[in-house]
Amino acid sequence: MKALCWHGKNDIRYDTVPDPEIEDPRDAIVNVSSCAICGSDLHLLHHFIPAMESGDVVGHEFMGEVVEVGSATESLKVGDRIVVPFTITCGECEQCRRGNFSVCERSNRNKALADMVFGHGGAGLFGYSHLTGGYAGGQAEYVRVPFADHTHIKVPNGLSDEQVLFLGDIFPTGWQAAVQCDIEPTDTVAIWGAGPVGQFCVRSAVLLGARQVVVIDNVPERLSMAEAGGAIPINFDEESVLGRLHELTAGKGPEKCIDSVGLEAHVTRSPDSVYDRVKQAVMLESDRPHVLREMIYVCRPAGVLSIPGVYGGLVDKIPMGALMNKGLTVRTGQTHVKRWSDDLLRRIEEGQIDPSFVITHSVSLAEGPEMYNTFRNKQDGCVKVVLKP
Repeated sequence: MKALCWHGKNDIRYDTVPDPEIEDPRDAIVNVSSCAICGSDLHLLHHFIPAMESGDVVGHEFMGEVVEVGSATESLKVGDRIVVPFTITCGECEQCRRGNFSVCERSNRNKALADMVFGHGGAGLFGYSHLTGGYAGGQAEYVRVPFADHTHIKVPNGLSDEQVLFLGDIFPTGWQAAVQCDIEPTDTVAIWGAGPVGQFCVRSAVLLGARQVVVIDNVPERLSMAEAGGAIPINFDEESVLGRLHELTAGKGPEKCIDSVGLEAHVTRSPDSVYDRVKQAVMLESDRPHVLREMIYVCRPAGVLSIPGVYGGLVDKIPMGALMNKGLTVRTGQTHVKRWSDDLLRRIEEGQIDPSFVITHSVSLAEGPEMYNTFRNKQDGCVKVVLKP
């Protein structure tokens, strides 16, 4: 089959690889109808995520038709159309029973390695390094889905791929980020980053009833998309983020702050960003936490910081004094997709939201390597890329 494979920094290729096979009675094989490039895939492209190996199939946002099931798979049958969450979940361990699906205790087959790095590792993830299980990803013609009885979302008749594809990652990621904020009707929610996850943070905060939603970025078309979804845009290249937030909140700061950027903050003119890039260059720091620092500084005392943006390693100069003395609450984590999927699917069916709004490019899988560069460089108005195997 054909798939997009990682071969090193800035090197994604359209390769021929072996077809997946049933390896466990709980598996299913899915013929992929649509997949997408996610912002966190760029962290792989730039080799900020450890434990990648040349030839690894990438991609963790995909859906398709079940073409084969293992003998112990009970809730799926050949012909079922499903979205596959990026987090692989057994559905039976203590964490899964609590709804903490992204830290499933059984699905990461390289758990010993993850435990060594993080103290206790999380769930297995599709296409996201051997630190999270080394599972082949979904930017491919076919994918093996482990624990298939639990690692799927069935698609109702009448909904297009484009309406439901993002239930596998960016829609529930934006939703969880907003839910973690405990939004109240009087709140200002400030969101750093207007990429795909940031767009769903905006829509989620609006649906959850925030008084005002503010989004911070420097890409005009992304800010326009967020504004169309109900956000007040701040272009950090043209105005002071601190000054504008001060003005919008009567000098008190936003009650809730969301980091949908993660480890590759692209601000270039601030002293701390220069510091981070120098430390990265000499391998004394892995991640660039400018957004985290700024959120801690501007957030209203007793507020909440929600972090859906991916971080992979070590950061420096985090203002812990401000964090502690202001009494801020920090909530983070990979997304517990299955915790939210039923509610979000209902909202799509009822017409509360059509997630396809975020799609700007839909191309063949063969064009994937080129589209990685277009997406990374924010060319041609690119916000979200859907790939068709």
